[in-house]
Amino acid sequence: MEITMYDKLLQLPLFQGLCQEDFTSILEKVRFEFNKYPAGSCIAQQGKACKQLIFILQGTVYAKSIDNEHGYVLYETFDSPQVIEPYSLFGMFPQYTASYHAQTDISTVSFNKSYVLSELNKYEIFQLNYLNVISNRAQNVYRKLWDTHIGNTAEKITNFLQLRCTKPTGEKTLQIKMEDLATLIDDTRINVSKVLNKFQEEGLIQLKRKEIHIPALEKLIEQYT
Repeated sequence: MEITMYDKLLQLPLFQGLCQEDFTSILEKVRFEFNKYPAGSCIAQQGKACKQLIFILQGTVYAKSIDNEHGYVLYETFDSPQVIEPYSLFGMFPQYTASYHAQTDISTVSFNKSYVLSELNKYEIFQLNYLNVISNRAQNVYRKLWDTHIGNTAEKITNFLQLRCTKPTGEKTLQIKMEDLATLIDDTRINVSKVLNKFQEEGLIQLKRKEIHIPALEKLIEQYT
């Protein structure tokens, strides 16, 4: 049985708990835009204004966040269904924190910010879901900030990754010099090198020159937090 757009959207936290009648009413009132992107296309760009909610209905996307100040680039991969940075739509700095590209051909549906405020916001369950998404992110970031320089080297590296990744699961790639990583977690290059090599021996990461590939971040978190 083919999964419809409605089914996919209802799988996302923002719409969970909405009855079919309310969800149908939303789709009748809210103006939304369908788009298809070929592999390699840029969907949203880091630093640009976030003016809409973009939902990935089909395909795989990857996020690329660049921190020029600290000298690293982080890549993450996401499968559909997925919503891109709902926490960046409001606030003092409503800008994307990463760039998002189509890894495969993808399909999206977008809701303009004005419709989120005028129509979606009328539904209490949507308001609660949105608050939960934003609050959970804020609480997780706050907790991880306290843990950044606490614990042994393995725990600090794991906390560093958790703090900077959008989701604590899935495939990640961090491009960074070992000495820069050591500085960011307030540790020594020797300790960082030893721990990363230990991670690799355990099959948790793959090391290349100035690059750390994590096939499944959740496995690293499970073992070292």
